[in-house]
Amino acid sequence: MAQAKNGDTVKVHYTGKLEDGTVFDSSLKRDALQFTLGEGLLIPGFEQAVLGMNPGESKTAEVSADQAYGPHREEMVVDIDRQEFPQHFQPEVGQQLQIPQSDGRMTRLTVTAVSEQKVTLDANHPLAGRDLTFDIQLLEIV
Repeated sequence: MAQAKNGDTVKVHYTGKLEDGTVFDSSLKRDALQFTLGEGLLIPGFEQAVLGMNPGESKTAEVSADQAYGPHREEMVVDIDRQEFPQHFQPEVGQQLQIPQSDGRMTRLTVTAVSEQKVTLDANHPLAGRDLTFDIQLLEIV
């Protein structure tokens, strides 16, 4: 039986969980995830977990933060004066904003704190600094 290797296009179903077992994402109620191993489009730890799997095989993989979305970097958290925002803007903790960069790409920021004077924005990925667990089933090598 063929094992998944770099360059193979694979289809998988997965469920991603936080350290406490909370599910943060799953493909089980939608189409399977299809990707090519080695292209680097997914977090490194997820791709590593799929390498060597056989079609039909299932496994649980522990992925450390450094092999997932990296560490939570404090330099990516900023306090902005409320007066910098439009007057009608009502920020709420958990709200996500997209800010255009000079190169045309968009950066996603999460509001993490709100006071009368300041709004704290975090540009880290929401899962940065978190160890993750994935239940993975390799459906096929395409």
